[in-house]
Amino acid sequence: MALMSRTVLALAAGCFASPTFGSDNLVFLKLSGHRFVPAEIHVEANVPTTVSITNEDDQSDIFVSNSLKAKKVIAAHTTGTMRWRPLAPGRYPFIAEFQADTVQGIVVAE
Repeated sequence: MALMSRTVLALAAGCFASPTFGSDNLVFLKLSGHRFVPAEIHVEANVPTTVSITNEDDQSDIFVSNSLKAKKVIAAHTTGTMRWRPLAPGRYPFIAEFQADTVQGIVVAE
């Protein structure tokens, strides 16, 4: 029984430990009024990035960036999370697929 209790505790601790999030860039992005807010994101280069994206619009859309190799469906009035690999210094464009003409943004890794 004691071995089982220790195993359960070890598994539970592993579920709550999150060493990868501690050193990440953290970005909060909104899709609101058919625009990304902010439209330009600055992150530290060579560090993974965790992105929380909230869609405040009444329709679902898809965050797409070929240069980031990222794609995420964000249903209307929901929040989703993405994780990007460490980025080399540079500029990385992104769009909302269903509104690509108006909903655009850029990530600047410095």
